[in-house]
Amino acid sequence: MGKLAGKIALITGASRGIGKGIAEGFAREGAALVLVARDLDRLRQIEEEQTAARRNVVVVQADVTDEAQVQEAFQHTMRMFGRLDILVNNAGVFDGGPLDELTLEAWEKVMAVNLRGPFLCTREAMRIMKPQQGGRIINIGSISAQRVRPNSAAYSTSKHGIWGLTQVTQLEGRPYGISCCCLHPGNVEVETLADAQRRNNEPRMRPEELAEAAITMAALPAHVAMLEAIVMPVAQPYIGRG
Repeated sequence: MGKLAGKIALITGASRGIGKGIAEGFAREGAALVLVARDLDRLRQIEEEQTAARRNVVVVQADVTDEAQVQEAFQHTMRMFGRLDILVNNAGVFDGGPLDELTLEAWEKVMAVNLRGPFLCTREAMRIMKPQQGGRIINIGSISAQRVRPNSAAYSTSKHGIWGLTQVTQLEGRPYGISCCCLHPGNVEVETLADAQRRNNEPRMRPEELAEAAITMAALPAHVAMLEAIVMPVAQPYIGRG
């Protein structure tokens, strides 16, 4: 029996990177998955891989910034499984540059994906989990939620917001047995950042390594919550950075 056997987990941004790594880890531990992303081709590929491994996976093409699409993703989850035990708010984007050169379009794109999306998904999850009297929500934050870098105004602001959303969700959820956690990654080797990370020779970890922390959070006893965790490469510039 895996650590998450019998659990139903919905993961956003699940077609690549951190989301895919968490999805593979959760599946390995026995969870049934609802994988949500915009890239249906990649989702189908993951579905085929996991089905071949005799794992229960459902994929839903959806944009987390679209209220109707988010609602349909959660309704589909209920039609398929009748409950939801874990939500992982992972979908996110980065768009940076000097603050005085940052466009309103870039700012609003980051806020839409990194904050509106988790709000919409959390709201739908709470509507399911409250009647269940239980559930767990894991938000993927960033070390930028605590120690910022230059040229990251939109991203760092959004990740500070995720930490605030985490705390409010934990506070409002606890009378109903719902816990909310925030996992703050350092550098993770993902496709969108890999070239820049290699050029700068930055230390990084693999998505499956970060996924181990998400599994730990998700597998805790229902009455126990890990409110916050920072996971990063040992050589990551973090302590004392600014």
